[in-house]
Amino acid sequence: MADFSSFDMPSSGSSENVDTAELQRLIAVEQQKAQFQAQVHNFTDVCWDKCIEKPSSKLDSRTEACLVSCVERFIDTTLAITNRFTQMVQKGTH
Repeated sequence: MADFSSFDMPSSGSSENVDTAELQRLIAVEQQKAQFQAQVHNFTDVCWDKCIEKPSSKLDSRTEACLVSCVERFIDTTLAITNRFTQMVQKGTH
């Protein structure tokens, strides 16, 4: 069992505030990562359902074109949403 008694705990209030702010930032980053992974998973499901009629060892040209189009729409949509949120954040901070 690990002995944690040797770790120094911050004693000042300002240090605790910095630690709390950093922890909140890290949590927000991890939440964004999880949300992005969920979006990618959802996107994979949508494109699979839309483009794959029957799984096989090779993609025919129609299936490949469908997947390419689906991926491009996903990227375009993600960029548009990201840009819109960025604009909203920038307007909110000025």
